[in-house]
Amino acid sequence: MPNSHTGSVAGNRAAGRVAAAYLQPLLELANECGLDLRTLATMAGMAEDALSTLQESIAAADYIRLLDAGAELSKDPHFGLHVGERVKLGTYNVYGMILMSCKDFEQAFQQTMRYEGLAHDLGRSALVVDDVATEYQWHSHYPQASRHLVESVFAGIRVFGNWFAGTILPDAPVHFKHASPEDLGEHQRLFGAEVYFDATINCARFPTALLSWPVPNADVSMYPVLQRHAEQLLKQKQQAQQDGGIVAQVRAAISNNMAQDQARLPLIAQELLLSQRTLQRKLSEAGISFQQILDQTRKDTAIDYLQKTGFSLADIAFLLGYQEQSAFNHAFKEWTGASPGAYREKHFSRK
Repeated sequence: MPNSHTGSVAGNRAAGRVAAAYLQPLLELANECGLDLRTLATMAGMAEDALSTLQESIAAADYIRLLDAGAELSKDPHFGLHVGERVKLGTYNVYGMILMSCKDFEQAFQQTMRYEGLAHDLGRSALVVDDVATEYQWHSHYPQASRHLVESVFAGIRVFGNWFAGTILPDAPVHFKHASPEDLGEHQRLFGAEVYFDATINCARFPTALLSWPVPNADVSMYPVLQRHAEQLLKQKQQAQQDGGIVAQVRAAISNNMAQDQARLPLIAQELLLSQRTLQRKLSEAGISFQQILDQTRKDTAIDYLQKTGFSLADIAFLLGYQEQSAFNHAFKEWTGASPGAYREKHFSRK
């Protein structure tokens, strides 16, 4: 029997988000086509300056409308394919870094299914494996979206896969649920001769032996730290989606921005599309301050990381946004009364 692995569906699809990094290939293509970003934004139903003052993420529904608006403004019937062609490592955000620490394609697929939601809530990947052939599936959360969405996803996977492998991967049959466009030239250029439409599922099929291909230049030593960091981000995102309250939203935004030292009130307010004053008022109504949430989030995250032997104190300081380990040590002692090293030794050392 084949083994089926499916990524989890995260949260409320109506409130789905797309990370700013995942939006970059679309904006890059728009610039190459000479499109005015203000016109593109307004045609997609967004604020005129939404693409010039970009937040950490945008609504998934806005992203889908941007694909359609870009196709219309550029008069490019294959806009989605051309967006996917511009995918780079950074497009996939944190989980893109994880992929580059995977030892082989099988592990990379597993991490994609686990952490895809850190880049977007547009859909989820699944893998059906047997001894001979493997089927990669992508299940859209927006089945009414135009073909540009799914075509951008598969083109991105194809282009990134070649870069990831360090060579041109063999052509593989690709199946799309939507009807065939009139001109298949661009599809065949990207995917090869075997491109099919009106399928029951969006998928690509390839020999199972490909899963064992090693990833050249993989930095496998970074995998444990990156994977644990991504797991923490995923937990925070899921917590925010389940709660939906302002405190959970701020906490999740802080968690996502700590490692880049961007967990500051003005930037977090901007990400949540609120003024600083409005955010402070909402937090006051909830009986808590921004600094209290920041300190509590850092403390909880630090204690979680201290339990895991794969994190050095320098790693933890970096992931919490401290430029110096000494600053982290000082803050942690204020929170707990003990240094991070002493706390780890007392509570988590194996006897």
